Amino acid sequence: MSKISTKTLPKRIATKHKGVYFKNVQQTSIDGQGKLKTKIIDKVFIIRYRKENKEVLVTLGKYSEGIREAYCKTKRAEYLTLAKNGELPPQVEKRVKKKITTLDHLADMYFLDMADINKANIKQRQRYNLHIKEHLGSRGILSINRDDILKLRKAITQKGRSNNTTNGIITLLKAIINHNIKEKGLVIVNPCIGIKNLKIDDRRERYLTLDEVNKLILEVKGLKTIYHLVKLSLMTGARLESVLHIQKKDVSLNTNSVTIHDLKSGGTYTGFYDDSYKTELSSHIKPLKVNDYIVGGKEVKTASRTIQRHLKPILDTLFNGGLDVRDTKNRVVIHTLRHTFASQLAIAGVPILTIKNLMHHADITQTMRYAKLAPDQGIEAVKGLYKC
Repeated sequence: MSKISTKTLPKRIATKHKGVYFKNVQQTSIDGQGKLKTKIIDKVFIIRYRKENKEVLVTLGKYSEGIREAYCKTKRAEYLTLAKNGELPPQVEKRVKKKITTLDHLADMYFLDMADINKANIKQRQRYNLHIKEHLGSRGILSINRDDILKLRKAITQKGRSNNTTNGIITLLKAIINHNIKEKGLVIVNPCIGIKNLKIDDRRERYLTLDEVNKLILEVKGLKTIYHLVKLSLMTGARLESVLHIQKKDVSLNTNSVTIHDLKSGGTYTGFYDDSYKTELSSHIKPLKVNDYIVGGKEVKTASRTIQRHLKPILDTLFNGGLDVRDTKNRVVIHTLRHTFASQLAIAGVPILTIKNLMHHADITQTMRYAKLAPDQGIEAVKGLYKC
């Protein structure tokens, strides 16, 4: 199995336009014979200007997304005018008023204003282009009504997107329109008002039985990167990104422990692994440098999308046959490994407070969902309660 990873290189390269730069996006691949290849596959454009004597950097997007140097030059000029006068140049203001009739134009205004304050701006733009633009982008905003929004939502769910994802897309659409109503003087009633979110039941009940755990481990045994991801997930119960962030320096072979960085809640906590995995882990990390990552065995962290691309088909084949893609309660996904860890601890009779600590839950109520799996020992306790 070849391994492919992508990263944006740190070096900022100047273009012929003042204040316009780009960073190269590099793809690294390792084929089945261990041969390393790198190539530049894209570039990210950045503009730089000064505002109140402070340097401001704004990422405008990638070449693959249609961003070009001329566009960046124009946008930088607009930002400079805003920084200096607090308003757009007259020619830009005129263009905005003329074009603000379509949803695409409203989206452009929204993403331009959000660029400085919203770190997720690029991902939101991608979400807009992927799901909203083709259905409503070229439509005049005054012609878009509630029925159009409901049709858009139906089209998204028919693509196999989860209710949670669909709700997020409609929320983005609502935010784009609201921003233009509040900040740009757009006089309409937001057609998204009154459309309720789709019901979400994200409480996964599915966990792997011990037989299924063995089945999975045997299936991935020959896939080194995936194997260590699965083993560490099942041993520590850590979330995917936390497992991917484990470095050689985080592992203690003397105490069978590993320091886990909780990237969701913050801080670190300790996980453990058994002696059977200790031998494999010791052999695996021996040639690694202290800052190398356990999963992948390189100085560059393996991307979560790489894991998803290789592990999801295996999970689908082994456990998800015949299940609808939106059946989040019963489908086995990567997060199921964390759920399996806690569930099997409860089945083994481990105290709920110990499970809470091992899962690094902030609140015991998060852990109580597993209490129902604990063996019922209440009758034995009652039998001996009043013996004299």
